[in-house]
Amino acid sequence: MSDFAGKTAIVTGGGSGIGRATAQLLAQRGARLVVADIREDAARAVAEEIRSAGGVAEAFHCDVEKEGDIIAMVAHAVATFGGLHILHNNAALVDLEVNIQDQNVLTIDASLWDRIMAINVRSVMLGCKHAIPEMIRAGGGAIVNTSSTYGVAAYANLCAYGTSKAALIQLTRYVAVAFGRQGIRCNAVAPSLVATPGVLELFPQELLDANRNGAAMDLLVTPTDIAEAVAFLASDAARHITGHLLPVDAGTLAHLSTAPAGRAFDEKMAAAGGGEKAVPQ
Repeated sequence: MSDFAGKTAIVTGGGSGIGRATAQLLAQRGARLVVADIREDAARAVAEEIRSAGGVAEAFHCDVEKEGDIIAMVAHAVATFGGLHILHNNAALVDLEVNIQDQNVLTIDASLWDRIMAINVRSVMLGCKHAIPEMIRAGGGAIVNTSSTYGVAAYANLCAYGTSKAALIQLTRYVAVAFGRQGIRCNAVAPSLVATPGVLELFPQELLDANRNGAAMDLLVTPTDIAEAVAFLASDAARHITGHLLPVDAGTLAHLSTAPAGRAFDEKMAAAGGGEKAVPQ
């Protein structure tokens, strides 16, 4: 178990899903949390959950499209807790209506493209820009960015979202290289489809089954799975890890696209008592 006693962490998009799970886990392990979210009521609810469990947390309203909000968020963490050591850049534009409009380069409106890039990439750059000086003053720090498997391999749609998450991976490397000698580490996690309450409610079972079938392991990734990866990368146990992407995807990126069909064929033959395998000769 990683010990974050005496350390201050900011989690953006901390009011739900991955952010909520990460904020709770870091607090359980001793960190003092600033739970930042554009939905202040959600941030307050998570901060209260943390305090009720014996942790230390403050809620903060932050619209990551606004640089002034990011500056204020960092200043609040430093003023409240005396420094800053961990930043989880997790906030992103994840909205069903946006997803419907984010199909491909022929159909997406340029203004929506710009907004997705502003929230998913520009905000992370600004988070790093304003957090790193405080981390250096504190003696070093760890930044973990939430990317996506869609930033590594292309999906049928979500062109702008996937491109933004790919940009985030390269930004992670640039920050790691530029500030590593000043005690700053920067890594990213790449979740596959995460089984948040919203996803389980909105996604049809057929799509959930397709994601499970497309993974090497027979399961869906949960917010807690991502939180554990973030906590590891933020901890001293990962002190020599920087500039890297850690997929948390049940093996989705590990195989060829034909692997699920090959697995299905093998299962069919095994059930029929045959010995053939769907492997290359």
